[in-house]
Amino acid sequence: MSYLFTSESVSEGHPDKIADQISDALIDNFLAFDADSKVACETLVTTGQVILAGEVKSTTYLDVQQIARDVIKKIGYTKSEYMFEANSCGILSAIHEQSQDINQGVDRSSKEEQGAGDQGMMFGYATNETENYMPLALDLSHTLLQELAILRRENKEITYLRPDAKSQVTLEYSDDNKPVRIDAIVISTQHDDFDEEAKMLAKIKKDLVDILIPRIIAKYPQYAHLFNDKIEYHINPTGKFVIGGPHGDTGLTGRKIIVDTYGGKGAHGGGAFSGKDPSKVDRSAAYATRHIAKNLVAAGVADEILVQVSYAIGVAQPMGIYINTYGTAKVGKTDSEIAKIVEGLFDMRPYFIEQRLKLRNPIYSETAAYGHMGRKPETVTKTFRSPNGEEKTVTVDLFTWEKLDFVDKVKAAFAL
Repeated sequence: MSYLFTSESVSEGHPDKIADQISDALIDNFLAFDADSKVACETLVTTGQVILAGEVKSTTYLDVQQIARDVIKKIGYTKSEYMFEANSCGILSAIHEQSQDINQGVDRSSKEEQGAGDQGMMFGYATNETENYMPLALDLSHTLLQELAILRRENKEITYLRPDAKSQVTLEYSDDNKPVRIDAIVISTQHDDFDEEAKMLAKIKKDLVDILIPRIIAKYPQYAHLFNDKIEYHINPTGKFVIGGPHGDTGLTGRKIIVDTYGGKGAHGGGAFSGKDPSKVDRSAAYATRHIAKNLVAAGVADEILVQVSYAIGVAQPMGIYINTYGTAKVGKTDSEIAKIVEGLFDMRPYFIEQRLKLRNPIYSETAAYGHMGRKPETVTKTFRSPNGEEKTVTVDLFTWEKLDFVDKVKAAFAL
């Protein structure tokens, strides 16, 4: 029997995502000037206010206020009527030094024996239902909002958009677990004020269905067959959405962990990513398990794979690796046998994850909106400036955990 599955996404202007982006901008600036920085930074945003809190061990000093303002400006909160504006919002910093009790469990005389920054379990997932090995409903949800943000910045075809937005896509799957069509699309977008609410709602719905959706179909032809004239559209279903962003809803770092990962497919260990340096396995091991799952699926080990790894704080070697292929394995081995081979291919000690995926670089701002997984690996040059006038230009690899650089090794190990 066919079934429905739904995933959601949020825009870069959503309050929780503003918080994530500020936290990750701080991470990048710390790592740019001191690659050994240990940082756990949380952000809260509300009407006219940003509050920064967390723990840091670093040799560098940052102008955290200016970094936060630059992020807010880049997102698009540049007008006073938003009640949250880059130049005028208040910013309070309560960042302090990292506890030595925690740091002693991470730093070792031998870098290779670096301990995990916390206990916990992390999951990575991949499926071959999309070209980037991501769940389709989430991929579409992200894509809708990325294109909506492009329309907002162009300010030509649609001129009333504000930064805050959410999307949701419901797919119908066939008996053999293949997506066959889009059943429903929900989009709520913040907008400028209109004189008449009824006309406003009608115009927004018409614009999104007649402008946004055709752009998606044209830009992403691999999804075109999923669109149909029976899709149920819910566009701003509550009505007026003028009050939004941090003025409409307080935002916090780490409150969109399902949007950040797999949209409800697979599993999640509960740990957020943004604001954490890579010694925190909540982040680094989640990237590493995604890297494993994607390379296994791309190599043809299975159609769908979930990878779990777990750690004890201060201990380098993981507690164990678990694999679930959901009955789709193609290599004549049990999931536990696959897990044993994976243990020999991928060193999951924290230091080796950092080295393999080049995680001690300022690469995190780009992850903080529209998902940490399923993104395109690329090399970029970034420039950072410190309060004392020092300028640092670095060339870094983004989304290294999305590279298919272990496919040949996986095929050799499984005789594919």
